[in-house]
Amino acid sequence: MFRTRFKHDIVTEFLPPARSRKIQKAIVLCDGMPSIPRKQPLAEFLSAKGYWVFYPRYRGAWESGGDFLERSPHLDILDVIGGLSKVFRELAFGRRFRLSLDEIFVIGGSFGGAAAILSSLDPRVKKVVANCPVVDWAILRREQKKETSNPSYAAYIREAFGNGYRLSDRNWNKLRGGKFYNPACHVREVTASKITMFHAQDDPYVPYQSVKKFARLTGVRLKLFRRGGHLSTDLIVRRYWPQIREFFKS
Repeated sequence: MFRTRFKHDIVTEFLPPARSRKIQKAIVLCDGMPSIPRKQPLAEFLSAKGYWVFYPRYRGAWESGGDFLERSPHLDILDVIGGLSKVFRELAFGRRFRLSLDEIFVIGGSFGGAAAILSSLDPRVKKVVANCPVVDWAILRREQKKETSNPSYAAYIREAFGNGYRLSDRNWNKLRGGKFYNPACHVREVTASKITMFHAQDDPYVPYQSVKKFARLTGVRLKLFRRGGHLSTDLIVRRYWPQIREFFKS
């Protein structure tokens, strides 16, 4: 995979489509958190389907510069999208790219599902797939208790992931306010036809009731499974690619 950097900070892996097409389409992948960047096989799968694929690291995460959650992560995704219409340089050998894209899609899971949903508010984004998305940060305390007994989640992240996330207590606590990076605050702005969601009823981290409620309030389509736990985005995209492809076309 190639690498580039958008807005000086956002390191992004990318692949061109395996075969050229008249209609130029791109997919941006949004990672969960905390997680290790490992969606490269999914990027290769989507490239083989004829898409440009961009896999960014949020500001303050992994190779990217900045501080994590200083800004809403969905704004990092929109900065990447904005950079696609300008000349950007592959970092290893300096090859330059400038794309004229006809359609842009976003796929995100868990923490990245929130980024995907919020990015759908931008008119440049045609469709979004959100897998096991966090739709309301009211679940924050419950999720933290299931993942660690450390009373400070930000401290746990710093200890467990080192400089993988440059996360302060102040920035993490923004999520507790209920407005920052929170799809639940935008239910009236969401265009239901732009989003499809996948979720399992036995998800131990993101309660399905919150996602079901979000779907009811917004009219967003939701495919709900009885079992599956915290579903892998790679697994969902591969298994349901025919349906996702048709959704992208609609």
